Amino acid sequence: MKNINFENYYWQNELVRLRAMEPEDWKEHFYNCFDSKARRMLQYELELPPTVIGNKSSIEGFSNFNPDSKRIMFTIETLDGVNVGSFNLNSIDERNGTFSIGMQIGRDYRGQGYGTAAMRILLDYAFNERRLNKFNVSVIEGNIGSATMMKKLGCKEEGVRREVIYTEGKYKDEILYGLTRGEFNNLFK
Repeated sequence: MKNINFENYYWQNELVRLRAMEPEDWKEHFYNCFDSKARRMLQYELELPPTVIGNKSSIEGFSNFNPDSKRIMFTIETLDGVNVGSFNLNSIDERNGTFSIGMQIGRDYRGQGYGTAAMRILLDYAFNERRLNKFNVSVIEGNIGSATMMKKLGCKEEGVRREVIYTEGKYKDEILYGLTRGEFNNLFK
């Protein structure tokens, strides 16, 4: 097979490249499942201990843009092919033009701009290729990294659902953020 020329490839920028999740990505996902603090920030709950079989099955179900998963699942790689995380386009409501995105950056790669760079690609796709109009997302109280990223992307805090998430023996707030296509394009186009 020829070497691929990524010079004009839509699914990358100066920092990351996106690709379909593949079954072999289970290993990186499994490794990150042992970061309970980060997983709690993502899932809003403490998960049961991870299993190899469960991780393999889960990743296989999301692989190759499986339409049955109801998510468009991507692996985030550096430009030299290192898997740094995964994320997905989900909760797509074509009628109203709304959607959400879920993301996990690997514990060894956080704080290096990979998440923000990947989000810019996927937001551009959702807004300017899929013609969706509104990105909705929530962040659990205390998730400073995700809240900071949302603000960098131009998201506006739209409200707080007070004490709706029970974890770590107490109730926490859910902070709601949103971004419209117009707001995104004014910032990044």
